[in-house]
Amino acid sequence: MERSLLVAGFGGQGVMLIGKNIGYTASKKDLNATFFPAYGAEMRGGTANCSVVVSDSKICSPVKQELDEIIVMNDLSYEKFAGRVKKGGALYINSSLIEAKYEGDDITTYYVPVADIARKVGNPLVANMVMLGAYVANHEDIDVESMKETIKENLHGKENLIDVNIKAFEEGINLMKGGTQ
Repeated sequence: MERSLLVAGFGGQGVMLIGKNIGYTASKKDLNATFFPAYGAEMRGGTANCSVVVSDSKICSPVKQELDEIIVMNDLSYEKFAGRVKKGGALYINSSLIEAKYEGDDITTYYVPVADIARKVGNPLVANMVMLGAYVANHEDIDVESMKETIKENLHGKENLIDVNIKAFEEGINLMKGGTQ
């Protein structure tokens, strides 16, 4: 098993934290994982993306041209990366910011209103955790409780943000389990 993911958005949307959480959680399950960040000229407000590869065997390259899955958090990322999803793959779209609709029928597309849900849980800055929850909901091989522990570990020193991040993560899972796309 090998799964490649690209998470893309602008700096400040938490795309790196999504990737780190997935990679760290996979590592805890004795899987191989790579995390390869790429930043634009500015950290906050500039472009940002990361590639994550998870595998039960050796990973030959941390970066792939065609990906199994892509998460896009803004229009620019959608325009740049949506076409790189492999046939049969999945595209997760932040439908709170991206109005475009994917035209093909060769991949599964999920429209996730992450900002709307983040506001509902009380903090618009946790939209990334909503998206992470939506992603995890579609992957039975990712243990939800292990992911929650990873989220807590990655927020060490920011204990005041743990509860709202976990709540946002759970809301993303609930959205997908409810069948909303």
